[in-house]
Amino acid sequence: MRVMHETLPDPSLGATMDKPARYDELRLRVRGLLEGEDDWLANLANVAAAIYEWLPDLNWAGFYLLRDEELVLGPFQGRPACVRIAVGAGVCGTAVAAGESQVVADVHAFPGHIACDPRSRSEIVVPVRDASGEVVAVLDLDSDRPGTFDAQDRGGLEALVAEVAPRIDWLRASRS
Repeated sequence: MRVMHETLPDPSLGATMDKPARYDELRLRVRGLLEGEDDWLANLANVAAAIYEWLPDLNWAGFYLLRDEELVLGPFQGRPACVRIAVGAGVCGTAVAAGESQVVADVHAFPGHIACDPRSRSEIVVPVRDASGEVVAVLDLDSDRPGTFDAQDRGGLEALVAEVAPRIDWLRASRS
């Protein structure tokens, strides 16, 4: 690992920062983790771990990869999750079908919500695009608190995904 964990600020500081500063710091952390590494699996695993460690109030953070018109569980942090999600189903599948981020304050009110963890109450899902602009994955974050995510989270996570996506070999990831 290029960046030593002990050189980074204590993750508990993330909870005390305003959201723009928190996402700026998260992007710096992720840049350091990805620097010089080209393995897609290692990179997505480290991104999921950094998000889970740095953002407060999460009970799940990870990626679903688009394979053969369905989402398949990728690297994540949290409890075991649904392995496959159809495009158009649940919050993740809706993000792929719509091609845009989904911010859901109360997942129990979301039509067709898939309850991988019944403790989850709010969710944000950000589509990940390859160099050609095609959706190839989603970043999915869950919280056990309602209303955790807002427009600032959406902007911060979309900026993070825009930085991460070019660092991943999506062709290899879709075949592995």
